[in-house]
Amino acid sequence: MRPPDMSGHFLLAPIPESSCSSSTSSDYLLPRDVKLAVLGAGRVGKSAMIVRFLTKRFIGDYEPNTGKLYSRLVYVEGDQLSLQIQDTPGGIQAQDNLSHSVDLLSKCVQWAEGFLLVYSITDFASYQSIRPLYQHIRKVHPDARAPVIIVGNKGDLLHARQVQTEDGLQLANELGSLFLEISTSENCEDVCDVFQHLCKEVSKLHSLGGERRRASIIPRPRSPNMQDLKRRFKQALSSKVKPPPTLG
Repeated sequence: MRPPDMSGHFLLAPIPESSCSSSTSSDYLLPRDVKLAVLGAGRVGKSAMIVRFLTKRFIGDYEPNTGKLYSRLVYVEGDQLSLQIQDTPGGIQAQDNLSHSVDLLSKCVQWAEGFLLVYSITDFASYQSIRPLYQHIRKVHPDARAPVIIVGNKGDLLHARQVQTEDGLQLANELGSLFLEISTSENCEDVCDVFQHLCKEVSKLHSLGGERRRASIIPRPRSPNMQDLKRRFKQALSSKVKPPPTLG
């Protein structure tokens, strides 16, 4: 299942530094936070996908990923969002026996609201890591509301393909997830579609609870000051009293 094309409704802008002097009323206009995590085995192109989305540039080689956090202001169909994308080291896998790795993965999954699970079509082992990652997400988020998209990357390397498109579709259908096979190096639009759709799905989750939280978000009007009311009342009366007529 392919995410709908939303390229014409999505813009990027750097996040401005917050100002301590901003008024209380402006706090209610701040964009919502949208927290995404990109998970998958090493060398599947997770960092390249994120950088391609944020800068429109493709960089093929990266230093070993230590888990960077990227932030941008984005506009999705007119709504302003404060987007944070957590890149994750490829060495962190759900099936690891090391408690440290599992703890790092759990913290990342607990923090995020939406997930991209990425494998390379040229690496069957990376494809096999997707199901355990998905199961770990549902273990941390048992309500199954957190949106997940499965991405088969490096779609341009057909000569080295180890995972068929049908395999990705079948896995996504079994897990109840969206699926898209892309080439980060050749098609920036597909990369953007993936992130756009995930942002939109997370934003929908925020909207579901928005009405229930509205009363606590909108500030209550202040109680009237009695002295101020008396002063305004006297002013209103004095403006209606006419001066006595002068005798000629």
